[in-house]
Amino acid sequence: MKSKAAPKRKTMSKSSGDLSFFAHYEELRIRLIKCVIAFLVSSCLFYAVVDKVLAYIVKPVGQLVFTAPGEAFIARIMLALLGGLFLSLPVVLYQVWRFVAEGLKEHEARYARVFAPCSLLLFIIGGLFAYFIAVPVSLRFLLSFSSSLIVPMITIKNYISFVGTMLLAFGMIFELPLVLMFMAKVGMVSPAFLAQRRRYAIIIILTVSAIMTPPDVVTQLIMAVPLILLYEVGIIAARLVFAK
Repeated sequence: MKSKAAPKRKTMSKSSGDLSFFAHYEELRIRLIKCVIAFLVSSCLFYAVVDKVLAYIVKPVGQLVFTAPGEAFIARIMLALLGGLFLSLPVVLYQVWRFVAEGLKEHEARYARVFAPCSLLLFIIGGLFAYFIAVPVSLRFLLSFSSSLIVPMITIKNYISFVGTMLLAFGMIFELPLVLMFMAKVGMVSPAFLAQRRRYAIIIILTVSAIMTPPDVVTQLIMAVPLILLYEVGIIAARLVFAK
């Protein structure tokens, strides 16, 4: 007697695309959690030295004031969060590049291991450029409009917000050559394409500078000029690594 074959059970399986999407979503969620934990821990550690750091960063203006009872406390929290961001940068940038590497081919993923420490170095250089060059020049220009009738009284909250914005903005824009180099290395853009779009890039750079800096021409140029130079450096770097 022939035995009856067991009926085939119908199974519903997700497509590989769906699995890939959910896998990447889970990967992103885990890496974001790690970044947040590193940021919060770093901020708590930085709060222990926030007064010493505050005494150092207020030297360009000499003295600050606060106009609300809780403003001094809020300013310290803002400074602790800013310092925590810088302290957690190695972890954050590592997680970002690891996530990017997940979507690349095996030979492309190796580039991320090299670009991750370089991105940290460029961010730090951008922050140092902002603190020692951009912030002092911008402050001297803006405070030059004071007079006997217009006395500057900078609040601690506004000052930390100003300095923090400048540090983060310049830290990010100094990543431009590395980003262009990476895009050329993996074949997303070519050096010829970047050179041909130079005019459009300058317009975008001027727009970004106007958005990310105070509404004065000097500060905008302090950001725009280095950014244009960084774009040119990015084109040169792209030519070095681009494979035809």
